Amino acid sequence: MNRAELADFLRRGRARLEPSDVGLAPGTRRRTPGLRREEVAQLAGMSVDYYTRLEQRRGPRPSRQTLTALARALRLTDDERDHLHHLVGEEPPRRGPGSAHVRRGLLLVLDRLYDSPAQVVTDCGTVLAQNALARALVGDALARPPRERNLTRRFFLDPSARDLFPPEDRQGHAFDHVANLRAVAAARPDDPEPAALAAELRSASEEFARLWEAHEVSLRRPSTKRFVHPVVGLLELDCEVMLSHDRHQQLIIHTARPGSESYERLRLLRVVGLQDMAPSSP
Repeated sequence: MNRAELADFLRRGRARLEPSDVGLAPGTRRRTPGLRREEVAQLAGMSVDYYTRLEQRRGPRPSRQTLTALARALRLTDDERDHLHHLVGEEPPRRGPGSAHVRRGLLLVLDRLYDSPAQVVTDCGTVLAQNALARALVGDALARPPRERNLTRRFFLDPSARDLFPPEDRQGHAFDHVANLRAVAAARPDDPEPAALAAELRSASEEFARLWEAHEVSLRRPSTKRFVHPVVGLLELDCEVMLSHDRHQQLIIHTARPGSESYERLRLLRVVGLQDMAPSSP
């Protein structure tokens, strides 16, 4: 691990970004350009002390999960992401369907959607990035262990995941999850990820196995969804899906119709749901 090069690369990556580049408020006047260390730590979901030690050449060797979080926080390109891994002595993640690296263009759009819940999800259903309002609406997916970030796995194996939706809507969500995974598995027969997820869920969930045998196929498309939030109540939101150029990552955006009750509740969620923004430990 090259601590000196890593520290320099992190400092330079932080200096070239402004708060507005990553969806943060400008705040008070800054003596130096770029993001503050605590802002990078917040975006990466790690403690300020841990990140500071990395910049001071005295931090422990970052895990692959930490490197992924730093690459996302600093809005690195694919080549820059690979360079970050090389500095630590890690083999860069593969590029393609199984990559957890969110493209900079998707992140730039995500950062500007401050008034709409939005998240980047793989075609297999794994959450890769969220804006603050999405975390307020559905919870912080990136704070969970990696296996628990998959929406389909959580829906069928974690009963609390269904609390996000009214009881009468849950069967429709179950159908959509299975039909989407069916379509992805067929489109990528040489990729082990969708097949392994389907095999796991067929074994662990009778409901999933029953729906899988029905052989329904349907990819995620624009729709209207209802969410139950413990503070602001029921929200009816329009769901729009934007695809990356390779169609393996999706930017999912939820909006409320202006003037509707859900619109006012979403505005309230921005106030009550964004108050606790303290970063978590690595």
